[in-house]
Amino acid sequence: MAWGCALCLALAGGALLALLVQLLRWLRADGDLTLLWAERWGKKPEHELRGKVVWVTGASSGIGEELTYQLAKLGALLAISARREDELQRVKKKCLQISSLTENDILVLRLDLTDRSSHEAATNSVLKHFGKIDVLVNNGGRSQRSLFVDTNLDVYNAIIELNYLGTISLTKYVLNHMIQRKKGKVVTVSSVMGIMGAPLATGYCASKHALQGFFNSLRTELTDYPEISIINICPGPVQSQIIQNVFTENLAKSIENSGDQSHKMPTDRCARLTLVSAANDLKEAWISDHPYLAVCYLWQYAPTWAWWLMNRMGKRRIQNFKSGVDADASYSRKKK
Repeated sequence: MAWGCALCLALAGGALLALLVQLLRWLRADGDLTLLWAERWGKKPEHELRGKVVWVTGASSGIGEELTYQLAKLGALLAISARREDELQRVKKKCLQISSLTENDILVLRLDLTDRSSHEAATNSVLKHFGKIDVLVNNGGRSQRSLFVDTNLDVYNAIIELNYLGTISLTKYVLNHMIQRKKGKVVTVSSVMGIMGAPLATGYCASKHALQGFFNSLRTELTDYPEISIINICPGPVQSQIIQNVFTENLAKSIENSGDQSHKMPTDRCARLTLVSAANDLKEAWISDHPYLAVCYLWQYAPTWAWWLMNRMGKRRIQNFKSGVDADASYSRKKK
């Protein structure tokens, strides 16, 4: 009897210790625990992506630009797209400087996601150059900073055209090729705003919720193709040029002051965790510091608490925006 009680106490103590360790990991986390486990113990991008043909949209700035540099260092063959060809040439030049890739290993392909009539030809151009597409990274898109009551409806149309319809249009042509080969990866940079709701981003949230619903449904249509992976990446606030390029209350207006972005997650960290997610075929990855990471968990498991918390956070977010500082300045973890 005494031996049995001692064993039960030992098991209970071990379980409590394991729970405390997980809690400490979670408090320090900058990604969901499945992702961080994969980062430490899973497949490495250096092994899984070397020599693969990767097509990155939105590659001229921000997360897409940093992904391109990291992929170049890994030895991936690159097709890089955005609207600004001069910026793509700049990115290509740096890739050649920091990697062992040659001129022919990087295809610069100007692309406007809103011009859906051009997507089939663009896909064929990549296939003609490389003969295959192993990974499509849907990164192109724009965010939003405006209140719904102040925003023209044509802004919402533009957001959906770019973030949602443009993304799924390009995916359709690339996926046809992947189905023929019976393998490939479609990596879509969504957002934590595709999981939760937040003020100043009603249209952006709607477009990212649409992407989440679309790709989660598409995944279920591809069960006969187990080697085709649909991977949704949900970053929180990241140091990038996304704020400078946001939609505002009308299409002709740009944001006057993007504010200090240093408190947000470094772009290179976000890109690295994105590549870890791709290498390990994670269906969904949350990449964020707290409190947005915590809100993702609440939204998933305790939505009533999440709504209460977002109402409180939302008021401060609007106050920040109206006072001319970054909307997320009060929440993101300060980087040293």
